Amino acid sequence: MARPLQVGLVLPHGEGWADGKTPHWSDLRTMAERAEEAGFDSLWVVDHMLIRWARVAEQYGGPVSPELAAAEPEGVWEAWSILSALAAVTERIELGTLVLCTGYRNPALLAKMADTLDEISNGRLVLGLGAGDVEDEHRSFGFHWDHRVGRFEEALTVITGLLRDGHIDHDGPYYQARDCELRPRGPRPTGPPILIGALGRGPRMMRLVAQHADRWNGWFVFGDNRVDAVPPLREAVDAACVAHGRDPATLERSVAIEVALLGRDDPPNAPIRGEPEEIAATLLGFAREGITEVQLELMPNTLEGVEAFAPILEMLDRA
Repeated sequence: MARPLQVGLVLPHGEGWADGKTPHWSDLRTMAERAEEAGFDSLWVVDHMLIRWARVAEQYGGPVSPELAAAEPEGVWEAWSILSALAAVTERIELGTLVLCTGYRNPALLAKMADTLDEISNGRLVLGLGAGDVEDEHRSFGFHWDHRVGRFEEALTVITGLLRDGHIDHDGPYYQARDCELRPRGPRPTGPPILIGALGRGPRMMRLVAQHADRWNGWFVFGDNRVDAVPPLREAVDAACVAHGRDPATLERSVAIEVALLGRDDPPNAPIRGEPEEIAATLLGFAREGITEVQLELMPNTLEGVEAFAPILEMLDRA
């Protein structure tokens, strides 16, 4: 019997992200191999390099507590390097980015990287893309912050042109790819599926989802880990598809959520928690709302957390 929805694991590849500890490659590899063995459907990495949470809070107009102001920056292992290594040490499980910032890499090169990683993984890549959301991180590493959505749209033009058609001749305000051809090609003639992360707050981003994405993703981890948060976003996604001439049924839907296990909690973000049967029932609620995959940020996000979630996967298989 098919599982009612796919279940992915967001790996903790940043400082302090593994239950307060910083994982090394050997730790991430062990978690990934055990997740594949336990029956997770996918592995995901986020695309950050340096996060100063006080500056993020200031950017979004939130309060900066003394504790937040004094907090050390969080460095993050580079996403594509980790994902490429995972492609070589796993066999079945899908691999995805949640989401890759197109402003951090030249889009023509990114398309080349994606097709190559799809080859290494034998067609297991999901290319999650986004415009980026942390101004301080962009400025620290020397990337452009201005015209983010315009840059993202043009990057999508280059990436989709190369992955889906194999060729593009583009000369835009932000990027150039003249008589560019993607050779050799990976295992899928039109490249890996493209996922775009958007929370329905901007009409331009929702238009790009409708026009370019195979999958839509909503990041629910920071406080919206609720089934009843899905319907208004689903309606926004459906409306964007209709407005731009696309059948909404052709777009897959996924959300990233936080799940607390083994007595852990994260009150500001209100993670999904409870007995294994209760957690399984909540995930089935997401499936009933049209969500085809959930990507889980576990607490603890360690091998211990993977082991604790394994029985819930078995419950979903029996649902």
